[in-house]
Amino acid sequence: MIRFSVCSLMFLLLLLLPPMAFAGDFDWVQDVNIRAQADRSDFQARLEARFKIGDMEVKTVLGNVDQPADAYIVCRLGEISHQPLDRVMEAYRAEKGRGWGAVAKRLGIKPGSAQFHALKQGQDLYEQTGAAIEKGKGKGKRRGKK
Repeated sequence: MIRFSVCSLMFLLLLLLPPMAFAGDFDWVQDVNIRAQADRSDFQARLEARFKIGDMEVKTVLGNVDQPADAYIVCRLGEISHQPLDRVMEAYRAEKGRGWGAVAKRLGIKPGSAQFHALKQGQDLYEQTGAAIEKGKGKGKRRGKK
């Protein structure tokens, strides 16, 4: 019988969780990953069209991230920050263990900003059910006259 200590089990869990934990606060990530894995060439074509980037650039990003949805987030962060994808990939590698907020901050995007909240709320590669996603606008409280 194999015996595991609590520390051994925690270490094993940490090894298995990082790809899921990295985008854990993005509710739409799992759906994008499922769709992308079902039809990789369609996903790649959608990234190329959405971000107006070439085949090689998309393949490079996809080859250097943990999950397909991470490639979308990298491209979107590049768009929001007005940074080239190689700069975003550099930030992704440097901050990978700390989450997307740390990557965004490294690129000059405030994690609490409207752009970052819009990214967290959804993607625009596939039609979404539920609330419509507005580019660049977060779901903040409205202030003003009642």
